[in-house]
Amino acid sequence: MDVSTMLIWLAIPVFIVAVAAEAVYLTRRGKPYDYRDSATSILAGLGYQLLNIPWALAELAIFASVSSLVPWHLEGWVAWAVALIGVDFAYYWFHRAHHEIRAFWSVHVVHHSSESFNLTTALRTPWLVVTSLPFLVPLALSGIDGKIIAASYAINLLYQFGIHTEVIDKLWAPIEFVFNTPSHHRVHHGSNTEYLDRNYGGVLIIWDRIFGSFEPENERAIYGLTKNVNTYNIAKINAHEIVAIWQDVKNAAKFSDKLGFLFRGPGWQPQPTQATGSAGMLGGATP
Repeated sequence: MDVSTMLIWLAIPVFIVAVAAEAVYLTRRGKPYDYRDSATSILAGLGYQLLNIPWALAELAIFASVSSLVPWHLEGWVAWAVALIGVDFAYYWFHRAHHEIRAFWSVHVVHHSSESFNLTTALRTPWLVVTSLPFLVPLALSGIDGKIIAASYAINLLYQFGIHTEVIDKLWAPIEFVFNTPSHHRVHHGSNTEYLDRNYGGVLIIWDRIFGSFEPENERAIYGLTKNVNTYNIAKINAHEIVAIWQDVKNAAKFSDKLGFLFRGPGWQPQPTQATGSAGMLGGATP
């Protein structure tokens, strides 16, 4: 087992205690808690970890191959500092791409499919585990050992477990300015119009401030998707958007539209032809 997978598995007892404590805390205060939804999220997380064991080993081999292309090698605290910050920067763009490119969104949508927001939501991860690789590989060119990159990515994900909660309110202003917090991440999971595609950061929120994707928490988030899947079936949750893309691509008339359904944003539709547009204005068929 590689070091990143080992870190996640070692954290499982902490996850169990934290999830149980949050559930008890919320139910004793009369807050709604969907246990079936939480069970679905936990099942998603277990599936991800089992599928990730062989893939993590393949990732390490790829990192090692890429790092061998450069003549330098970072070691010690410098390697860890560069890896931790570099992984967080890579995670920002990985996360943003998975919201803005539909092919990636078809994977990431699993994480946003819950209409609840609690610690188990952090565990609702997709079973297609390969899409982070293109964003992490460039770090290997900095001369960092692949095991450090993998461990830094695991640390990044472990941090994010704790920000999936409504129990913690806004924190001290300097912390809120620099770090991703439960408040910032509630925004990210909101389907409210003003909250869509905001706050992509992993550990640090400063990337969102720099690249214009930050939104503060001003009203209560409505969790889930703009069009919810309404199922606890983990297979459907993982596959529904992939199936929808396949249908759109298959039915698209033009090759450019097929590419659009894959690589443009979720919800993208081809521009109607002039004839179709005119019919729509006259009350006929609309696209």
